[in-house]
Amino acid sequence: MEEVAIIADSKGKGYEFVKGVYNYLKRKENPEFSVCLIDIERTVFKDGEVKIRIAENVRNKKCFLIHDSNKPPYEWFTDLVFKLEAMTFSSPKEVNIVLPYTRFARQDRKDESRVSVNAKALADVVSLYANRGMTVDLHTPQMQEYFGIPFDNLYSVTSLINYLKKHHSNILDDLVLVSPDLGGAKNVEYLVKIFGKMGIKARVALGHKVREKANEVAKIVIIGDVEGRNCLIVDDIIDTGNTIVLTAQKLREKGAKKIYAYATHCLFSEGIEKFSVFDKIIVSDTLKTPEAENKETLSLVNLFGEAVYRTTTGQSLSVLFDDEKGRENLGNYDI
Repeated sequence: MEEVAIIADSKGKGYEFVKGVYNYLKRKENPEFSVCLIDIERTVFKDGEVKIRIAENVRNKKCFLIHDSNKPPYEWFTDLVFKLEAMTFSSPKEVNIVLPYTRFARQDRKDESRVSVNAKALADVVSLYANRGMTVDLHTPQMQEYFGIPFDNLYSVTSLINYLKKHHSNILDDLVLVSPDLGGAKNVEYLVKIFGKMGIKARVALGHKVREKANEVAKIVIIGDVEGRNCLIVDDIIDTGNTIVLTAQKLREKGAKKIYAYATHCLFSEGIEKFSVFDKIIVSDTLKTPEAENKETLSLVNLFGEAVYRTTTGQSLSVLFDDEKGRENLGNYDI
């Protein structure tokens, strides 16, 4: 029998996500597959140092550490290292790291002299301890190459399409997929193909940022026809959100009908109030986010649960995105 241990900190803000993945896997249990949920014990010393301990025996188990994405970046990184170290020396059969949101992924290249490439440093450390890993919607998919282990980048777009079909089918007519900047053009073209494979015809529009000062966007120019059409801005990360808010305002000026936004990882570092410009803003549950009247949450629990199960049982992950039946099945499980 393949024994799987889901390991996570029960006191973390992302523990509901972990329990969702665990409950998904419990429904998959059979004579060849079992799963347990194991806590992490934390001792904090007076000087602020911490000691991490895996609460139960994991010897000869396939371990999946689901690391809480909601911690501040530096705490997230040091916590990750200490948890991996504790797991590695607990004699597991295999160490898998699951990162719902991979922090530091935006620092993925040397863009000026004497800077750290944080994404590479993160990948090097993870590769020292883990046997394999997974995340969703990496800021730059090429970052997978930094890891010295198999590292799967899942895609949330199929889950998004299933969600829209179920809850917002009205916006799928006359749909325009919008990238908030020219750098996202290739990504939007890829999304159009996936939407097309799932029976939804969509057009493309791009936002072009005009800067009058460094790091300050003066205005957005929309490239593409959006008048009278439903627009969906798609991005992987919302931090301050200033760019997509400006994009939404410009789409409104250009006569767009309904304006929606979707982002996988939503930090909302300057609050969520400014996003009232959208008819709906859809976020995933890789991070805990504040409430708002126009905000809806798309759960990626099914996606991660199925990916963990397939990783354990040696089945393909690409079928979830490349195969028609696999894409549709992501929407067939109720959480």
